[in-house]
Amino acid sequence: MKIELTVNGVKHVIDVKPNETLASVLRSKLKLTGVKIGCNRGECGACTVLMDGKPVVSCLVLAVEAEGKSILTIEGLADPKTGELHPIQKAFVENFGLQCGFCTPGMIMSAKALLDENPNPTLEEIKEALVGNICRCGAYPHIFKSILAAAAKMRQKGECGE
Repeated sequence: MKIELTVNGVKHVIDVKPNETLASVLRSKLKLTGVKIGCNRGECGACTVLMDGKPVVSCLVLAVEAEGKSILTIEGLADPKTGELHPIQKAFVENFGLQCGFCTPGMIMSAKALLDENPNPTLEEIKEALVGNICRCGAYPHIFKSILAAAAKMRQKGECGE
């Protein structure tokens, strides 16, 4: 069956099977490999994307359920004209918010959803927002520091809550 998705601002018409997941479609058909498939059971958060602005674990969303929705992946965060990284991405680099990097796209997408809703989160609110994301390297202190730094920089530039 054919479905229409808007992914990172670009409309796509894609042939999908009824049981195909959004994660699989994004990775295999659209070549958006920043979407990581870790557990494939919705437990690790590595495949987190934003669907209509809300974080979802894309391994649990059927592609047909995303019909007509707007999907944002880690590849869609950088400025499309300049290639400049999003402030959250920059903060993860500057604050060592990653080690192996496997969980990083999901962490960043969850952080984006949080900062869009809450431009000045507490540490507890960040922890709550990331409850569905697992970092097997244990880089949580650096991840939290990265999100706090991104929030401060985005507030300073008026970029939070967009």
